[in-house]
Amino acid sequence: MIYLDNNATTRLDPRVLERMMPLLSEHWGNAGSGHSVGRPVRKLVAEARRDMGALLDVAPEEIVITGSGTEADNLAIRGVVSKAKAPRHLICSAVEHPAVLETCRALEREGLCALSVVPVDGDGRIDLEAMETALRPGETCLVSVMWTNNETGVIHPIEAIGQLAHAAGARFHVDAVQSVGKLPLELDRVAIDLLSMSAHKFHGPKGVGALIVRKGVELAPAVTGGGQERGRRSGTENPAGIVGLAAALEFAIESRESAARRMTELREGLERALIERVQDLRITGTAAPRVCNTTHFTVPKVEAEAVLIALDRDGIACSSGSACSTGALEPSHVLLAMGVAKDRLHGALRLSLSRETTPEEMDEAAEKLVATVGRLKGLAEA
Repeated sequence: MIYLDNNATTRLDPRVLERMMPLLSEHWGNAGSGHSVGRPVRKLVAEARRDMGALLDVAPEEIVITGSGTEADNLAIRGVVSKAKAPRHLICSAVEHPAVLETCRALEREGLCALSVVPVDGDGRIDLEAMETALRPGETCLVSVMWTNNETGVIHPIEAIGQLAHAAGARFHVDAVQSVGKLPLELDRVAIDLLSMSAHKFHGPKGVGALIVRKGVELAPAVTGGGQERGRRSGTENPAGIVGLAAALEFAIESRESAARRMTELREGLERALIERVQDLRITGTAAPRVCNTTHFTVPKVEAEAVLIALDRDGIACSSGSACSTGALEPSHVLLAMGVAKDRLHGALRLSLSRETTPEEMDEAAEKLVATVGRLKGLAEA
């Protein structure tokens, strides 16, 4: 199997599993217990938190462990809005992941805030003028946007958006789920107040994520109980997951520059082959900065579902967009927001690489993609 759906999930790095194993076997105690079974676990969890803090240049107490990137997004958005004084106003973009977009819409339906959804241009970039116009100084409590789009790979102007948000007195939350291991995470330079990540997107385990909450940010807990995570996310800790998250983060940051260069070369080679050999194929977001590992393209008169089924039979795993929307019959909300032509909406495919993807895999994928799309396009036009 040639796996090109790494924006959905990545393979667990064997080195990460090796770090996790002692916490799945010999050190099985509760980190909250004060006895000799729990103390070693608490020590390992504290060390992992310190390691993550050093890697991200944040204090260990600014790291809130969550069960996923979705939970991290929810905690950030609901936590800030719940603490803000009325009237409350919230801003996100039209191309956010459902973890952000649906949470913002739910808060508006619940009557907890007013919501402004900022549009994007034809390449999927957030409209900065519209963002500035949407801000309401004194009312906007939070701006929540993604760093990298999970479908198109477009990188948003986070530094500029953060400056606008802070100038209006708003907190700034960034969904960085698709950015860890691909972009430098310079939290101070881009004035981020809250940042979400998910371990399984960078070769860590599923079921664990983190929300970075900078000092001074008031955050209401989404889960109450025993007061874990400094009262911001109660529940028994997942020690193996926490250690796995820290290890995955270490390896992702350690290899980022070399992996990004290699993935960029592989992606660009694939795109050249597709453009040259598939008529009417259009790469999405080419005028915008794009993350190194993601290519998204559309072909008119071709159903992506048929392409995916055929490629899967040929041993290639890819997707038509977000794994969280698999099975949805509606066109991607991201493509609709970009104004993609109607005849292309159902012919969209996303291929996402990882640091493990090889040149040989990309060459084979290109050949099979060209043959499959060409055959289906021919059938549709016959």
